[in-house]
Amino acid sequence: MSIQAKLMDDMKTAMKAGDKIRLETIRGIRSQMKNSEIDKGRPLTEEDEIQVLVSAAKRRRESIEQFSLGNRLDRAAEEEKELEIIQEYLPKQMSEAEISDLVSQIIQEVSASSPNDMGKVMGKLMPQVKGRADGKTVQRIVQQKLASL
Repeated sequence: MSIQAKLMDDMKTAMKAGDKIRLETIRGIRSQMKNSEIDKGRPLTEEDEIQVLVSAAKRRRESIEQFSLGNRLDRAAEEEKELEIIQEYLPKQMSEAEISDLVSQIIQEVSASSPNDMGKVMGKLMPQVKGRADGKTVQRIVQQKLASL
């Protein structure tokens, strides 16, 4: 079942259950997917759908951070609930240990020897972790590994 089909089914379930937060979040995601489909001029592939979800999750994380800094904990809590809902549709996220192992493997593959080789490592790594790991986390781990060389 495609992500869009699952979203549609879950939207119906949320409507029947009266779950407003889930319903609004799913509607927002479906709207973003529809806009992306219009922009691309073709139906979305599963990779495109995941990219829409990743960007939605990233926006929620940034909002949580900003609301927390602004002492708007009520809005931060709402964004956290929305983020949890979005993450249900994303592929299983990699743990930091899994990312670290993959980074070590890629550093050896590209023969990286200093922090200057970060571009090479990230270029090879990001397609492999796309949708399964946060870019900031990956970047931090790569920087730590390269700094210790």
